[in-house]
Amino acid sequence: MPFFSVDNLPFLGEVGRLIGGEVIRAAAPFFAGQQPSRSFRSSALSKRAPASLLAAARRPGFDQLRAQCAANGTLFEDPDFPADDSSLGKTLRAERLHWKRPHEICRNPRFIIDGATRTDIKQGALGDCWLLAAIASLTLNPKLLQKVVHPGQNFDQGYAGIFHFQITNAQDSEARTSTGLVKGHAYSITGIDTVDLRGQKLQLVRIRNPWGEVEWNGPWSDRSSEWRSLGANERERLHQVMAEDGEFWMSMNDFLRHYSRVEICNLTPDVYREGDSRYWTVTKHEGRWLRGCTAGGCRNYGETFWTNPQFRLRLLEEDNDPDERNATCSFIVALMQKEMRKQQRNLLTLGYGIYQITHGEDPMPKEFFLYNQSCARSESFVNMREISHRFRLPPGDYIIVPSTFEPHQEADFLLRVFCEKPNKSHESDDEIGADLDKFPPPGEQTEEYEKFKHIFVKLAGEDREVSARELQSILNKITAKHSELQSEGFSMHACKSMVALMDKDGSGKLGLEEFRFLWERIKGWQAIFRRHDLDKDGMMSSYEMRTALNSAGFRLNNQMYQLLTLRYADEKMNIKFNDYITCLTRLEASFRTFYAMDPENKRFVKMPFGKWLYVTMYA
Repeated sequence: MPFFSVDNLPFLGEVGRLIGGEVIRAAAPFFAGQQPSRSFRSSALSKRAPASLLAAARRPGFDQLRAQCAANGTLFEDPDFPADDSSLGKTLRAERLHWKRPHEICRNPRFIIDGATRTDIKQGALGDCWLLAAIASLTLNPKLLQKVVHPGQNFDQGYAGIFHFQITNAQDSEARTSTGLVKGHAYSITGIDTVDLRGQKLQLVRIRNPWGEVEWNGPWSDRSSEWRSLGANERERLHQVMAEDGEFWMSMNDFLRHYSRVEICNLTPDVYREGDSRYWTVTKHEGRWLRGCTAGGCRNYGETFWTNPQFRLRLLEEDNDPDERNATCSFIVALMQKEMRKQQRNLLTLGYGIYQITHGEDPMPKEFFLYNQSCARSESFVNMREISHRFRLPPGDYIIVPSTFEPHQEADFLLRVFCEKPNKSHESDDEIGADLDKFPPPGEQTEEYEKFKHIFVKLAGEDREVSARELQSILNKITAKHSELQSEGFSMHACKSMVALMDKDGSGKLGLEEFRFLWERIKGWQAIFRRHDLDKDGMMSSYEMRTALNSAGFRLNNQMYQLLTLRYADEKMNIKFNDYITCLTRLEASFRTFYAMDPENKRFVKMPFGKWLYVTMYA
């Protein structure tokens, strides 16, 4: 069954409005190469018919439009849903869409063959399950289906690029029921309270109809007999009045029976603080999932899950709840993906897990998540802008790990933690630092040292020093002999950085001892690279860069790892051997320069602008 672009599609509303009704709609069979995903939510409607509905009633009918197209030898084009980007909204990637007629998709298109059955209905990429579910139900009653989908419509004789369907006017859905409630209508909850009724506690909900009239007429309505069982003071406290103002009370049981959906707006704790009433504290953390670095996906992906941003939460004080036997702390975790509409991107599927910790590293390594289960988690991973859940856990230390469901998906996010009692939370991240070996003294006159010295003299030439160009030739010849190492060759820029790292006298060349230290450095880094090349393809996954750098003595935070991933990883999130060596060389040069200027280890350096330029340009 083909998908159609329906005139005034957003006006259709809920599924129940599709069956029966009086309004005739015209639909043009335009097809998109990629079906756009659109979802529509019903809202409270005015009691007056929209202007668009009145205008539609004055338009030419289906028969007249089809006759005009046949007389002119043209195919119908819907003026309200043209086959261009204006019909798709701002959030769809229109450049990937191609509009086609049925005959442009297949040679012999058919609308319905030998009747329609419920198994004929299959949803594609278009988010129209609400429509297809209704159509599948219609196939169970052929007469009802013919009332909505008029027979005799096909792509052969008389085809003019136009179809028509009879779809219920959305205005009819707001019909008053015998209880006084209006179907498909939005109400406001304005209060909730508890009353004593014959020795039992009864919860009441106060609701308002935005029309300012038409109220619930069941139990606890304005004129119901239930109010007589309460005293005058209690009625006054609840502001119970008999007035046609659209506001009424009903019991919680009736509320749950008659309403199917509640939308709640969560306000941050600092919005209102009334008197001595308790309020919640909130802490906010901003983060980023970066492909190849911190976008590790959910727990199903054990090799990369640990690379997601981690946030420590310390619950300090339990709730003041006399009815709670076990000491627990109440808190809410809300995870929001940021600026997806601004970037015209579809919402990602996201969630989070919470892990209890007693000790350990900061952040927690891969092994921790492989052998420990979460103590709490979001109910599911869902493609919503924000998800939030309330938890009650004993006081202690926890790790919150927000993630997308699939790895390698990028987005900025906001993580908020709301607590009834004071707590401490922060991003679980490494403090930047490095464990660097000191430059060794001149080598002892051993047989091994004499062999290395002989090789150096042979490589360095008459000046007994290795230039950047000579170093480039040496390294590329060596890596060429090791076919298991994927390398595009060391660039002149990379070799100059290596020379700058070891060049203590500023000559721009390496002497024997400087070259020996660099050589030992590269050999050690090569061994680390081999250990982290898990699939032995000569490259290292960018997700493993964190542990590789830790093995080499470097401790970096997420921001630095993201920067290095963007700089040295390729489009497949792999790091080649030459890029890996270049990265470590630049890192060590930067750390050594800073440590030399910070002998007291204050982690702060002040220098003239000219010196800063010299340091950064030569490194």
